[in-house]
Amino acid sequence: MNPQEQDPAGPQEAGKATAAATQRCGVIAIVGKPNVGKSTLLNALVGQKISITSRKAQTTRHRITGIRTIGATQFIFVDTPGFQTRHAKALNRSLNKTVMGAVGDVDLVLFVVEAGRFTLGDAKVLSLLQPGVPAVLVANKLDQVHRRAELAPWLRDMQERHAFAEFVPMSAKNPKDIERLFAICGKYLPEQPWWYAEDELTDRSEKFLAGETVREKLFRLTGEELPYTSTVVVDKFEEEPSPQHGRFVKIAATIVVERDSHKAMVIGDKGERLKRIGTETRVELEKLLGAKVFIELWVKVRAGWADDEARVRSFGYE
Repeated sequence: MNPQEQDPAGPQEAGKATAAATQRCGVIAIVGKPNVGKSTLLNALVGQKISITSRKAQTTRHRITGIRTIGATQFIFVDTPGFQTRHAKALNRSLNKTVMGAVGDVDLVLFVVEAGRFTLGDAKVLSLLQPGVPAVLVANKLDQVHRRAELAPWLRDMQERHAFAEFVPMSAKNPKDIERLFAICGKYLPEQPWWYAEDELTDRSEKFLAGETVREKLFRLTGEELPYTSTVVVDKFEEEPSPQHGRFVKIAATIVVERDSHKAMVIGDKGERLKRIGTETRVELEKLLGAKVFIELWVKVRAGWADDEARVRSFGYE
Protein backbone atom coordinates (compact mmCIF):
# COMPACT_ATOMS: atom_id res chain seq x y z
CA MET A 1 0.00 0.00 0.00
CA ASN A 2 1.26 3.47 -0.82
CA PRO A 3 1.89 5.33 2.46
CA GLN A 4 0.05 8.34 1.05
CA GLU A 5 -3.10 6.20 1.00
CA GLN A 6 -2.79 5.21 4.64
CA ASP A 7 -4.34 6.95 7.58
CA PRO A 8 -1.79 9.19 9.29
CA ALA A 9 -0.10 7.34 12.11
CA GLY A 10 -0.74 10.15 14.55
CA PRO A 11 1.55 11.23 17.40
CA GLN A 12 3.75 8.44 18.73
CA GLU A 13 4.57 7.71 22.36
CA ALA A 14 8.21 8.67 22.05
CA GLY A 15 8.80 10.64 25.20
CA LYS A 16 7.85 14.16 26.23
CA ALA A 17 10.30 15.86 23.86
CA THR A 18 8.82 14.19 20.77
CA ALA A 19 5.25 14.59 21.95
CA ALA A 20 5.78 18.30 22.60
CA ALA A 21 7.56 18.94 19.29
CA THR A 22 5.68 19.37 16.04
CA GLN A 23 6.06 16.25 13.96
CA ARG A 24 7.62 16.46 10.54
CA CYS A 25 7.38 13.79 7.87
CA GLY A 26 8.24 13.69 4.20
CA VAL A 27 9.53 11.71 1.24
CA ILE A 28 13.10 12.04 -0.02
CA ALA A 29 14.08 10.46 -3.36
CA ILE A 30 17.66 9.24 -3.78
CA VAL A 31 18.50 9.45 -7.49
CA GLY A 32 21.58 9.10 -9.66
CA LYS A 33 23.10 7.00 -12.41
CA PRO A 34 24.03 3.36 -11.68
CA ASN A 35 26.88 2.70 -9.24
CA VAL A 36 27.22 6.09 -7.56
CA GLY A 37 26.44 4.63 -4.12
CA LYS A 38 22.69 5.22 -3.75
CA SER A 39 21.93 1.90 -2.04
CA THR A 40 24.93 2.23 0.29
CA LEU A 41 23.66 5.72 1.21
CA LEU A 42 20.12 4.44 1.86
CA ASN A 43 21.40 1.66 4.13
CA ALA A 44 23.52 4.16 6.06
CA LEU A 45 20.58 6.54 6.47
CA VAL A 46 18.22 3.81 7.67
CA GLY A 47 20.90 2.34 9.94
CA GLN A 48 20.36 -1.20 8.63
CA LYS A 49 20.79 -2.95 5.32
CA ILE A 50 17.52 -2.93 3.36
CA SER A 51 18.80 -2.25 -0.16
CA ILE A 52 21.26 -4.51 -1.91
CA THR A 53 24.68 -3.28 -2.92
CA SER A 54 27.05 -4.59 -5.55
CA ARG A 55 29.79 -3.26 -7.79
CA LYS A 56 27.67 -4.47 -10.70
CA ALA A 57 25.62 -1.73 -12.38
CA GLN A 58 21.81 -1.96 -12.29
CA THR A 59 21.72 -3.77 -8.94
CA THR A 60 18.70 -1.91 -7.56
CA ARG A 61 15.61 -2.64 -9.64
CA HIS A 62 12.73 -1.54 -7.45
CA ARG A 63 11.60 1.56 -5.61
CA ILE A 64 12.70 0.67 -2.10
CA THR A 65 11.48 2.71 0.85
CA GLY A 66 13.66 3.16 3.93
CA ILE A 67 12.28 4.83 7.05
CA ARG A 68 14.18 6.54 9.86
CA THR A 69 12.60 8.45 12.73
CA ILE A 70 14.83 10.85 14.66
CA GLY A 71 13.31 13.04 17.37
CA ALA A 72 10.11 14.53 15.98
CA THR A 73 11.07 13.99 12.32
CA GLN A 74 10.32 10.94 10.18
CA PHE A 75 12.43 10.63 7.04
CA ILE A 76 11.01 8.40 4.28
CA PHE A 77 13.78 7.65 1.78
CA VAL A 78 13.12 6.19 -1.65
CA ASP A 79 16.07 4.44 -3.29
CA THR A 80 15.54 4.22 -7.04
CA PRO A 81 17.18 2.18 -9.77
CA GLY A 82 20.00 3.98 -11.58
CA PHE A 83 18.50 5.57 -14.70
CA GLN A 84 19.26 3.28 -17.63
CA THR A 85 20.75 4.90 -20.73
CA ARG A 86 21.72 1.67 -22.51
CA HIS A 87 19.78 -1.38 -23.67
CA ALA A 88 16.18 -0.66 -24.78
CA LYS A 89 14.78 -3.79 -23.14
CA ALA A 90 11.42 -4.07 -21.38
CA LEU A 91 13.28 -4.43 -18.06
CA ASN A 92 15.09 -1.12 -18.61
CA ARG A 93 11.87 0.66 -19.55
CA SER A 94 10.36 -0.62 -16.30
CA LEU A 95 13.35 0.61 -14.27
CA ASN A 96 13.25 4.07 -15.85
CA LYS A 97 9.50 4.32 -15.23
CA THR A 98 10.23 3.64 -11.54
CA VAL A 99 12.79 6.47 -11.46
CA MET A 100 10.43 8.90 -13.21
CA GLY A 101 7.64 8.06 -10.75
CA ALA A 102 9.89 8.57 -7.74
CA VAL A 103 11.17 12.05 -8.62
CA GLY A 104 7.75 13.53 -9.34
CA ASP A 105 5.97 13.30 -6.00
CA VAL A 106 8.50 13.94 -3.24
CA ASP A 107 9.45 16.72 -0.83
CA LEU A 108 13.18 16.61 -1.53
CA VAL A 109 15.57 14.99 -4.01
CA LEU A 110 19.09 13.83 -3.15
CA PHE A 111 20.97 13.88 -6.46
CA VAL A 112 23.94 11.57 -5.92
CA VAL A 113 27.10 11.87 -8.01
CA GLU A 114 30.71 10.87 -7.46
CA ALA A 115 32.53 13.90 -6.03
CA GLY A 116 34.48 15.72 -8.73
CA ARG A 117 32.87 13.83 -11.64
CA PHE A 118 29.96 14.51 -13.97
CA THR A 119 29.20 12.22 -16.91
CA LEU A 120 26.57 11.97 -19.63
CA GLY A 121 24.75 9.44 -17.42
CA ASP A 122 24.65 11.98 -14.57
CA ALA A 123 23.33 14.63 -16.98
CA LYS A 124 20.47 12.40 -18.10
CA VAL A 125 19.34 11.84 -14.50
CA LEU A 126 19.71 15.55 -13.73
CA SER A 127 17.35 16.34 -16.63
CA LEU A 128 14.60 14.36 -14.83
CA LEU A 129 14.50 16.64 -11.79
CA GLN A 130 11.21 18.49 -11.50
CA PRO A 131 11.06 22.28 -11.11
CA GLY A 132 9.69 23.28 -7.73
CA VAL A 133 11.11 20.27 -5.86
CA PRO A 134 14.25 21.24 -3.90
CA ALA A 135 17.30 19.16 -4.77
CA VAL A 136 20.44 18.63 -2.70
CA LEU A 137 23.66 17.71 -4.51
CA VAL A 138 25.26 14.79 -2.67
CA ALA A 139 28.88 14.62 -3.83
CA ASN A 140 29.50 11.06 -2.67
CA LYS A 141 32.73 9.03 -2.35
CA LEU A 142 34.60 12.07 -1.05
CA ASP A 143 37.06 9.65 0.57
CA GLN A 144 38.26 8.75 -2.94
CA VAL A 145 39.09 12.37 -3.88
CA HIS A 146 42.80 13.03 -3.38
CA ARG A 147 42.91 16.72 -4.36
CA ARG A 148 40.15 18.43 -2.38
CA ALA A 149 41.12 21.88 -3.76
CA GLU A 150 39.80 20.81 -7.17
CA LEU A 151 36.28 20.41 -5.76
CA ALA A 152 35.57 24.16 -5.50
CA PRO A 153 35.53 24.86 -9.28
CA TRP A 154 33.62 21.59 -9.82
CA LEU A 155 30.95 22.68 -7.32
CA ARG A 156 30.62 26.06 -9.08
CA ASP A 157 30.15 24.23 -12.36
CA MET A 158 27.47 22.00 -10.81
CA GLN A 159 25.58 25.06 -9.51
CA GLU A 160 25.46 26.37 -13.09
CA ARG A 161 23.95 23.08 -14.26
CA HIS A 162 21.10 23.16 -11.73
CA ALA A 163 19.89 25.45 -8.95
CA PHE A 164 20.69 23.04 -6.11
CA ALA A 165 19.34 24.03 -2.71
CA GLU A 166 22.53 22.80 -1.00
CA PHE A 167 25.79 20.96 -1.65
CA VAL A 168 26.91 18.08 0.57
CA PRO A 169 30.38 16.68 -0.20
CA MET A 170 30.47 13.46 1.84
CA SER A 171 31.12 9.76 2.12
CA ALA A 172 28.18 7.43 2.77
CA LYS A 173 30.58 5.37 4.91
CA ASN A 174 31.27 8.26 7.33
CA PRO A 175 28.74 8.39 10.24
CA LYS A 176 29.38 12.12 10.84
CA ASP A 177 28.55 12.89 7.21
CA ILE A 178 25.31 10.91 7.52
CA GLU A 179 24.40 12.86 10.67
CA ARG A 180 25.04 16.14 8.83
CA LEU A 181 22.85 15.03 5.92
CA PHE A 182 19.94 14.29 8.28
CA ALA A 183 20.17 17.82 9.69
CA ILE A 184 20.05 19.27 6.17
CA CYS A 185 17.17 17.08 4.95
CA GLY A 186 14.99 17.72 7.99
CA LYS A 187 14.55 21.41 7.09
CA TYR A 188 12.75 20.54 3.85
CA LEU A 189 10.14 18.16 5.27
CA PRO A 190 6.61 19.45 5.95
CA GLU A 191 5.00 19.60 9.37
CA GLN A 192 2.57 16.67 9.42
CA PRO A 193 1.96 13.45 11.39
CA TRP A 194 4.22 10.47 10.76
CA TRP A 195 3.12 7.87 8.23
CA TYR A 196 4.78 4.91 9.95
CA ALA A 197 5.40 3.62 13.46
CA GLU A 198 8.57 4.93 15.07
CA ASP A 199 10.47 1.63 14.85
CA GLU A 200 9.62 0.73 11.21
CA LEU A 201 12.59 0.62 8.83
CA THR A 202 11.03 -0.29 5.47
CA ASP A 203 7.68 -0.83 3.80
CA ARG A 204 9.02 -3.84 1.92
CA SER A 205 8.05 -7.36 3.04
CA GLU A 206 10.49 -9.92 4.42
CA LYS A 207 9.79 -12.05 1.34
CA PHE A 208 10.92 -9.18 -0.89
CA LEU A 209 14.08 -8.65 1.20
CA ALA A 210 14.85 -12.38 0.95
CA GLY A 211 14.72 -12.24 -2.86
CA GLU A 212 16.90 -9.12 -2.93
CA THR A 213 19.48 -10.77 -0.68
CA VAL A 214 19.72 -13.80 -2.99
CA ARG A 215 20.16 -11.43 -5.94
CA GLU A 216 22.91 -9.50 -4.20
CA LYS A 217 24.89 -12.67 -3.44
CA LEU A 218 24.32 -13.83 -7.03
CA PHE A 219 25.82 -10.64 -8.44
CA ARG A 220 28.66 -10.48 -5.93
CA LEU A 221 29.76 -14.06 -6.50
CA THR A 222 29.49 -14.04 -10.31
CA GLY A 223 31.04 -10.59 -10.82
CA GLU A 224 31.11 -9.35 -14.39
CA GLU A 225 30.67 -12.87 -15.79
CA LEU A 226 26.90 -12.92 -15.45
CA PRO A 227 24.81 -10.47 -17.53
CA TYR A 228 22.61 -8.09 -15.56
CA THR A 229 19.52 -9.75 -17.09
CA SER A 230 19.29 -12.28 -14.26
CA THR A 231 16.67 -12.13 -11.56
CA VAL A 232 15.33 -13.98 -8.53
CA VAL A 233 11.77 -15.14 -7.89
CA VAL A 234 10.82 -16.24 -4.35
CA ASP A 235 8.52 -19.24 -4.76
CA LYS A 236 7.96 -19.94 -1.07
CA PHE A 237 8.39 -17.93 2.14
CA GLU A 238 6.88 -19.76 5.10
CA GLU A 239 7.29 -19.27 8.81
CA GLU A 240 6.95 -22.23 11.14
CA PRO A 241 6.88 -22.34 14.94
CA SER A 242 10.08 -23.75 16.41
CA PRO A 243 10.55 -24.43 20.14
CA GLN A 244 14.28 -24.72 19.49
CA HIS A 245 14.85 -21.51 17.47
CA GLY A 246 11.85 -19.35 18.37
CA ARG A 247 11.42 -18.41 14.73
CA PHE A 248 12.03 -20.68 11.74
CA VAL A 249 11.67 -19.50 8.12
CA LYS A 250 11.63 -21.76 5.04
CA ILE A 251 12.49 -20.13 1.70
CA ALA A 252 12.53 -21.55 -1.83
CA ALA A 253 13.75 -19.26 -4.62
CA THR A 254 14.48 -19.56 -8.33
CA ILE A 255 17.37 -17.75 -10.03
CA VAL A 256 16.25 -16.92 -13.58
CA VAL A 257 18.88 -16.58 -16.33
CA GLU A 258 18.66 -16.22 -20.11
CA ARG A 259 21.03 -18.97 -21.33
CA ASP A 260 22.21 -22.47 -20.45
CA SER A 261 25.78 -21.15 -20.23
CA HIS A 262 24.60 -18.65 -17.59
CA LYS A 263 22.94 -21.47 -15.64
CA ALA A 264 26.20 -23.43 -15.59
CA MET A 265 28.01 -20.29 -14.42
CA VAL A 266 25.60 -19.79 -11.50
CA ILE A 267 25.72 -23.44 -10.42
CA GLY A 268 29.54 -23.60 -10.67
CA ASP A 269 31.83 -26.60 -10.51
CA LYS A 270 30.00 -29.46 -8.71
CA GLY A 271 27.38 -26.95 -7.53
CA GLU A 272 29.87 -25.04 -5.36
CA ARG A 273 28.90 -21.52 -6.45
CA LEU A 274 25.16 -22.08 -5.99
CA LYS A 275 25.86 -23.60 -2.58
CA ARG A 276 27.90 -20.54 -1.59
CA ILE A 277 25.16 -18.16 -2.79
CA GLY A 278 22.71 -20.08 -0.59
CA THR A 279 25.00 -20.14 2.44
CA GLU A 280 25.82 -16.40 2.31
CA THR A 281 22.13 -15.58 1.81
CA ARG A 282 21.11 -17.74 4.78
CA VAL A 283 23.70 -16.17 7.10
CA GLU A 284 22.64 -12.64 6.19
CA LEU A 285 18.91 -13.36 6.40
CA GLU A 286 19.26 -14.98 9.82
CA LYS A 287 20.68 -11.68 11.10
CA LEU A 288 18.15 -9.56 9.20
CA LEU A 289 15.06 -11.58 10.17
CA GLY A 290 16.18 -12.71 13.63
CA ALA A 291 15.28 -16.30 12.70
CA LYS A 292 16.71 -19.68 11.80
CA VAL A 293 16.55 -19.88 7.99
CA PHE A 294 16.40 -22.85 5.65
CA ILE A 295 16.82 -21.92 1.98
CA GLU A 296 16.57 -23.91 -1.26
CA LEU A 297 17.79 -22.40 -4.56
CA TRP A 298 17.03 -23.48 -8.11
CA VAL A 299 18.29 -22.13 -11.45
CA LYS A 300 16.04 -21.93 -14.51
CA VAL A 301 16.59 -20.67 -18.06
CA ARG A 302 13.99 -18.25 -19.48
CA ALA A 303 15.39 -16.98 -22.79
CA GLY A 304 14.59 -13.34 -23.56
CA TRP A 305 12.67 -12.66 -20.34
CA ALA A 306 14.11 -9.15 -19.93
CA ASP A 307 12.58 -8.08 -23.26
CA ASP A 308 9.15 -9.61 -22.59
CA GLU A 309 6.79 -7.03 -21.02
CA ALA A 310 4.44 -9.66 -19.55
CA ARG A 311 7.24 -11.73 -18.05
CA VAL A 312 8.97 -8.64 -16.63
CA ARG A 313 5.71 -7.82 -14.82
CA SER A 314 5.22 -11.44 -13.71
CA PHE A 315 8.66 -11.33 -12.07
CA GLY A 316 7.52 -8.41 -9.91
CA TYR A 317 8.71 -5.37 -11.82
CA GLU A 318 6.33 -2.45 -12.13
